[in-house]
Amino acid sequence: MNTENSSLIRIVLIDDNPGNLELLTEALKRDELEIYTAQDPEEGVDLVFTHHPQIVLTDLVMPKLSGMDVLERIVEFDPSIEVILMTAHYSTESAVDAIKKGASDYWNKPVPIATVRQRVEELINEAKRRLNAQKLESQLLEVSEFEGIIGNSPQMWDLFSRIRRVAPHYRTALIAGPTGSGKDLVASALHRLSPVSHGNLVVLNCSAVVETLFESELFGHVKGAFTGAANDKIGLFEHAHKGTLFLDEIGDMPMSTQAKLLRAIQNQEVQRLGSLTPRKVDVRIIAASNHDLRKAIEDKTFREDLYYRLCMVEIVTPSLADREGDLPLLARHFLRKFATLYNKNVRALTRRAELILMRHTWPGNVRELENVIGYSAMMVMGDLIDVGDLPTYLTSALHTGAGPHTAGPPSIAPSGEMMPLEEHERLLLMQALDKASGNQSQAARLLKISRDTLRYRMKKHDLS
Repeated sequence: MNTENSSLIRIVLIDDNPGNLELLTEALKRDELEIYTAQDPEEGVDLVFTHHPQIVLTDLVMPKLSGMDVLERIVEFDPSIEVILMTAHYSTESAVDAIKKGASDYWNKPVPIATVRQRVEELINEAKRRLNAQKLESQLLEVSEFEGIIGNSPQMWDLFSRIRRVAPHYRTALIAGPTGSGKDLVASALHRLSPVSHGNLVVLNCSAVVETLFESELFGHVKGAFTGAANDKIGLFEHAHKGTLFLDEIGDMPMSTQAKLLRAIQNQEVQRLGSLTPRKVDVRIIAASNHDLRKAIEDKTFREDLYYRLCMVEIVTPSLADREGDLPLLARHFLRKFATLYNKNVRALTRRAELILMRHTWPGNVRELENVIGYSAMMVMGDLIDVGDLPTYLTSALHTGAGPHTAGPPSIAPSGEMMPLEEHERLLLMQALDKASGNQSQAARLLKISRDTLRYRMKKHDLS
């Protein structure tokens, strides 16, 4: 795991001439700069993987690996690293080729010390600005969380304001919005900010209940009320007494149950199945739906009187497409969450990966983004999520030339079919070692990790 001090600027110098390394080290030495050197280009690439520098200076002509090879591997690892190539065999063609491949600059040896210092100073200042920007993003994330909901767009500030105003007073509330937009988080926020926050928040997903069991779930039953009712059972209304009952996807509730729900809300009393005695309850109701309930009323699948009872207060959660500015913020939030969950030092996404996320239409909204980041954090072997770590349905459009795909992401739920993280990591290590014919240095480069990290993980998985 990378434990570098993130506030320091790190630079890697790669040159097979020890005199050049000594000269550059002396020229660049300063308190705020950590300098690592390597005469062997393969060792230099390992230093990049291990220490994750902001700047790399590398010779062009070296044994084993050329400067172009080093450049390609660094850009593949992290395209945000500034790479400068130095050569005594300068040509316009090779300079243009290097710039096309991602080099920041291309110097002709011998390079004047003043030029080295000036250009590196510019890159150091740019790296500092990026570090400051990352700190500001982290601070922004801290101030953009409201009751577990992340957002800094105008739409979300309006949503937060509505929740604050509604929470102290509502008796019934309706939350509308597309699937995956966070309606359950809004319901939780309303409950926590309400006068009954000390009571239970009881949740019923109406789309997951068999029609014949709805009444028993909501109102309970007494022993012998129907075949299989061996004991008295308390219903969700009674369980939510002095608290809140959240009816998710209420548009999927059967019409017969809707009538009884309306009566229970109006009278604040329930009657268990098989019982003749009504029971008083004090319950606040929050309902949510991704359906257009007005259209459902027209289609005769939802009761108009129930709709107007629920929608005295209506809150709409915006889709992720309508709050584009929140995408990087949410991605960083989920990255922190899954890095902690998987105990991995995943610190950011590369610019290329961020661009792919920005191009996607996100039909599954915030839930889809959470699954994508969770999947990518599970797959990545280094500390940066790159294009290859993203689900294939996001990246396939790059290879086919097609537009944004709208298929859903792979599930990362514990109940799914996905391979466990430890097993997946072991398989990746075995595949890399097999492809490298047992050469640990080559396997580490394939996985974009250092040799030390590779050896640690081989030992963890008992791979000799």
